[in-house]
Amino acid sequence: MRRMLLVLVAAAVGGLDATAMAQTRLVERSVKAFPNKDTQIGVYLNVLPDCTSGALPTIRLASPPASGKVIVKTAKVKATNYKACLALEVPAYVAFYKSPPEFLGDDVLTLEVKYSGGRTELQKITVNVVGAGPQQRI
Repeated sequence: MRRMLLVLVAAAVGGLDATAMAQTRLVERSVKAFPNKDTQIGVYLNVLPDCTSGALPTIRLASPPASGKVIVKTAKVKATNYKACLALEVPAYVAFYKSPPEFLGDDVLTLEVKYSGGRTELQKITVNVVGAGPQQRI
């Protein structure tokens, strides 16, 4: 109860309305990566009920990773049997993470993804950068 009250007071002081706070969702996930390699950490698209593309979300790096870099590229996503769509091709944003060559360990970042209609997701992504390990001999 006390935490909820503090959040509402902070929202009132900060200028956020209760509707915007109610539509913000926190998503936490983890991704495994190798040093100095581009690793996909997210795909962001908007498919409407008639199987066409809607407006793409706005993506902001709310808190950057301590060691690596995050980039977002545009792409076309092809899918079959997605919801009621038997086949579709829509534009999308794809987010990638890349660590420095010598870095090993966990790197945490937060992306803010704002969709049309007012829904917002804060995506806290933990990237576990691991060594290549022994290579298989042929």
